[in-house]
Amino acid sequence: MSDHFSTAELVEFDDPLAASQLFGPSNAHLSLLASASGAQLSSRGSKLLVDTPDARIRQALVSVFVQLYELFRQGVAVSQEDIARAYEMVLSDPGVVLSQVYRDAVFIHTPRKTVTARNMAQKAYLDALKRCSMVFAVGPAGTGKTYLAVAMALSMFAQHQVKRIVLTRPAVEAGERLGFLPGDLEEKVNPYLRPLYDALNDMLPQARVASMLESGAIEVAPLAFMRGRTLNDAFIILDEAQNTTAEQMKMFLTRMGFGSRMVVTGDPSQVDLPMLPGPPRGQSGLVQALQILSRVKGIAFHHFQKADVVRHPLVGAIVHAYDEAEARR
Repeated sequence: MSDHFSTAELVEFDDPLAASQLFGPSNAHLSLLASASGAQLSSRGSKLLVDTPDARIRQALVSVFVQLYELFRQGVAVSQEDIARAYEMVLSDPGVVLSQVYRDAVFIHTPRKTVTARNMAQKAYLDALKRCSMVFAVGPAGTGKTYLAVAMALSMFAQHQVKRIVLTRPAVEAGERLGFLPGDLEEKVNPYLRPLYDALNDMLPQARVASMLESGAIEVAPLAFMRGRTLNDAFIILDEAQNTTAEQMKMFLTRMGFGSRMVVTGDPSQVDLPMLPGPPRGQSGLVQALQILSRVKGIAFHHFQKADVVRHPLVGAIVHAYDEAEARR
């Protein structure tokens, strides 16, 4: 039940144990959401007082606590990070059903950890990865495009649905400067592939990563290494695809063999290719592919938004600040 005041709403929960878990040790969850929302949150027993003059924030907080309370009652594990994201989700979409994210989420099991969707956008993306042989995932950094694709690749490899994993990126930033960098070719291109190794090491013991790389079960290589090959029974991920040329993208997509899955990830707003004649960013293979292939059956296109960023909360704030600065310019 709840009582209404001018700027506050009082919510009373029936289960004291679930309410205690909801509020967190020493009201840690209340402090977390008070900081995120600017509202005053206080508890007495199993009662919660939400006080803020902003009706939209007040309604979002009440919705979050009521929905999370039901999840705690049902024994669903909800972390402090999940609670912070729950508030962000409800604030941006008041109709969101948190149980669909946290209770009915798609789980991917990798040797080191279990990965699951952190919001509805990620849940839809994981559904597409399970359902379709080719998926394009576009959107800003921090939305989990590549990380979730790597998790799905490792899961399918463990279940013997694919025989190898191929991870690739265009080494655009290096350009012709590769020849001036010290070391052999592998040492020159590895810095551009580092984010892919980071995702692997987060889900597999380092020794296992090294073993799978040595045996060829996992291949991490620049996009140029894909030319002339046909990849059968493989899970193939092209990261930072906005930095492919149209020719490179066509070359990559036609490497797909029988029994393979392909995932193409990128952010069309972050093209680092040198400016060439033609429409703005017209030379980006990702931008062109999104237009040309939009009606091809069997290909899934998933678009993440800024609200779907799931890294540290500061990352979303930084992205937003840069977007505002760009708009002012």
